[in-house]
Amino acid sequence: MIYLMCGRICSGKSTHSQSLRKEKKAVVLSVDEITLALFGQDAGEKHDDYVAAAEEYLYRKSLEIAENGIDVILDWGFWTKEERDYAREFYGSRNIPFEFHYIDITPDEWQKRIDKRNADITSGKLQAYYVDEGLSKKFAEIFEKPDESEMKDFIIV
Repeated sequence: MIYLMCGRICSGKSTHSQSLRKEKKAVVLSVDEITLALFGQDAGEKHDDYVAAAEEYLYRKSLEIAENGIDVILDWGFWTKEERDYAREFYGSRNIPFEFHYIDITPDEWQKRIDKRNADITSGKLQAYYVDEGLSKKFAEIFEKPDESEMKDFIIV
């Protein structure tokens, strides 16, 4: 089974992924984990290119893991319908079972989580992307909430 985490940045996808990992004895594949390990906070203008390359690699790696009978959790946002449609086609055409887990939070809770994350990054408790106002605005504009036509593949968390 492939579990695909869907939700805005700082919505709780990674936390849910870790809980699910323990419950299902699954492997978590994270784009942020790879890009942060390789480039830290300094990917700059190439960041989106690095993310695309990491996603492509992790799709291939997820097949290898799933073919060996191990569940996989893809811990990146699946922020757009186009990305979710691609994942449906990718796994569906290979007859690999999948489900999306959608983490839906209120705008106030989202801001609280961004503030906590940034404080944890600043204090050295967490290695993640710092979410400044520009990044927050960018991701708020990019994210497309799943619509009714998609909900058959979704678990609401």
